[in-house]
Amino acid sequence: MWMALGWGALAGGAVVIGALIGLFLPMKQRYIGYVMSFGTGILIGAATFELLDEALNKSTTFIVAISFIVGSLVFTGFDFFVSSRGASKRKRSGGGNEGTGTAIFFGTILDAIPESIMIGASLLSGNVSAALVAAIFVSNIPEGLSSTTGLQKDGFSKKKILIMWGVVWLISALASLAGYSVLANLPDMQFAMIGSFASGGIIAMLASTMMPEAHEEGGTIVGLLASLGLITAIVLS
Repeated sequence: MWMALGWGALAGGAVVIGALIGLFLPMKQRYIGYVMSFGTGILIGAATFELLDEALNKSTTFIVAISFIVGSLVFTGFDFFVSSRGASKRKRSGGGNEGTGTAIFFGTILDAIPESIMIGASLLSGNVSAALVAAIFVSNIPEGLSSTTGLQKDGFSKKKILIMWGVVWLISALASLAGYSVLANLPDMQFAMIGSFASGGIIAMLASTMMPEAHEEGGTIVGLLASLGLITAIVLS
């Protein structure tokens, strides 16, 4: 149980690291694009080879496919909701968030919860998924950085920004703990449905936020970096 909390805190803590970089050590946007593209590749690999593969071992292809699509739809719906209220560019390394800091905050939580739940769920097999933890950690750094830029433009103080990311960090750890505690008692089919659901949400998040930003800021080389991220996920798996 405590391992689930710790691994969730480790992956979620990257948001705070990204926030600290954004506040005190600004980076060139193309380097952020490189990190995002590599993280995108790792997350695609983790969502596919960790979540979907495990789900297919516990249920049918039909159930997995339906759950995956529903996860994508639900994320897209919530993403549309928070984006319409000002969080559409919460992962943009150049800032440019046009709305309230509250929307950016809740948008980041929306991204973090399904990822952290599956970290806890991966411990049910006996060992944490190194690929999933690495993927979430790498992808959270540019998210913390870019969202911090937007919050600063929205007038939030450094202290308040760090408190907000501390809350996200705590929620990530608790979501991982919940993934371990709740899913441990579920039948295989329900476990597979939740894993597929989370995978669908992660893929939808990548396509709508991280991938466009990575290419815009990093240029054509990001395709290679994403491929390296994907093969890294396979190796870690």
